[in-house]
Amino acid sequence: MATGRLGVGEMLGALNAALGPGGPVWFKETRARHLRARDFLAPRRALQARFGDEQVPEPVVTAVAGLQGPGVAPVLRCAPTPAGLALQLRRPAVFEHVLGSVAAYAAPAAPASSGPRVVLHCAALRGAPCTLRLSQLRAVLVADHLARALRSRGVSVRLVPAARDPHMRTFLQQLRVEWPAASESAATEALRSRALAELTSAQDGEALPPGILGRVCLKELVEEQGRSAGYDPNLDSCLVTEDLLSSLAELQEAVQNWPEDSSSGLAGTPNSGTDNCIVVHVVSCEEEFQQQKLDLLWHKLDDQAPLRQKHLVCGPVKVAGGPGTLTAPKYYELRLAQVCKASAVKHGGDLAQDPAWTEIFGILSVATIKFEMLSTAPQSQLLLTLADNSVSTKGTKSGTFVMYNCARLATLFESYKHSMEQGLYPTFPPVSSLDFSLLHDEVSAPPGESAQAGGLAFPSQHPSLPQGEWLLLFNSILPFPDLLSQTAALAYTAPGLHITARTEMVCKFLVQLSMDFSSYYNRIHILGEPRPHLFGQMFARLQLLRAVRAVLHAGLAMLGLPPLNHI
Repeated sequence: MATGRLGVGEMLGALNAALGPGGPVWFKETRARHLRARDFLAPRRALQARFGDEQVPEPVVTAVAGLQGPGVAPVLRCAPTPAGLALQLRRPAVFEHVLGSVAAYAAPAAPASSGPRVVLHCAALRGAPCTLRLSQLRAVLVADHLARALRSRGVSVRLVPAARDPHMRTFLQQLRVEWPAASESAATEALRSRALAELTSAQDGEALPPGILGRVCLKELVEEQGRSAGYDPNLDSCLVTEDLLSSLAELQEAVQNWPEDSSSGLAGTPNSGTDNCIVVHVVSCEEEFQQQKLDLLWHKLDDQAPLRQKHLVCGPVKVAGGPGTLTAPKYYELRLAQVCKASAVKHGGDLAQDPAWTEIFGILSVATIKFEMLSTAPQSQLLLTLADNSVSTKGTKSGTFVMYNCARLATLFESYKHSMEQGLYPTFPPVSSLDFSLLHDEVSAPPGESAQAGGLAFPSQHPSLPQGEWLLLFNSILPFPDLLSQTAALAYTAPGLHITARTEMVCKFLVQLSMDFSSYYNRIHILGEPRPHLFGQMFARLQLLRAVRAVLHAGLAMLGLPPLNHI
């Protein structure tokens, strides 16, 4: 019998262990046509490599079929098929287990164990927004999203630098980016004294530009690290300025003086010092060379500098059919204008002048931008299309589409509440009393008709496939905690200078969830006729969609986006 929160990772671990020694074999099915008959599969070729051409031993099949343990879902059957060893879960029991504790599936799988505190450094925020390039904006959004993901797992995070420019602070608020405002300038005297002692320019007689204190040699540090570390071999020296020392002093202060109220998570202990801290420099590819100089200069001037500094380098941002010099504020203004235009076409009138819509337009603009910037792995090149259809609710890849389906969910529950107050439906019964066996294969709507009132004419093309209910639970609700944990997973101890992050996972997940929900909503009439014999299935479906809503809201929170009640 399953105990605690069910987990995809726990299930796969138990299945692979049941096969005996060897590498992982099992994988989770995701496609509707495969989920018709199975939930997990051990492919035939992988089993042949493990057991030879013989069939899987019967005791192994029996052990798989009888799996139990923490996080392991109850198994209905396990049997050999032409594709391999197929396993199907007891779906009503899984529905009951998951939907009876929705909150557990809208949070990361487990808090982070004791580990390093993290300083996220985004150098792009040291300037004014009018100079912020799109590649720098990408780095800012990646850093903000990564901070949210880490904190959701209990990791203690500090963000550097503080936003000192008032226009930058306003712009970050528009983007719904949580970043500390200006603080007192950190003292630079000790770093300046050390830098002056390391200067080489006085000996060489080099003429330096105004504002430059001198040049510090970094070549020996690069050689000490070795080529495998990932530093650019052309790094040989660094021009030291007051601004550079100020940047270093702020990083130094962040590492050495960790405020007590920021270490509420599990990842760190008081007075743990720099040994229990890692600095992640989130930079655009154009800033990488300069950031490596700062990294090495810190080691050169500060004996207490963290041994672990990692660089998360965001790939370039290209604009298809647009100006290559488009700044971040102009990009935001463009998306905001497109959202207002699309809403005017849909609803009529100039809604941009209506205060009730102003915030909604801002949220939709930011959602569009964040999904565009974060749906691609941060290390890869990003190609932006500036066409108006990028903000349409009809497209299935945009942030607007996700927010539209968030609003549809809100409208659905508001409709239920209104009907209940009118006496058409009873109050929501205790979840423990719901019969989730009523969530079964659907019957397609009559040809040309939509099952959902007010929906598209969208008859089911595959009445024999699993209904969207299992698809929503198995592909969205059940794996969500593991997805959050993977988003916050950083390979701190991996060798080399560079680090990767999977900040694209949440956006891709939310888009797929919205597509599955939209398809389901267009096919199924959730709020049926007020007949008592139909209430059981209606409430089971509403509880499922409660879980979908909780997961959707939690995913949006990782992006700094509030849920919308209407669009």
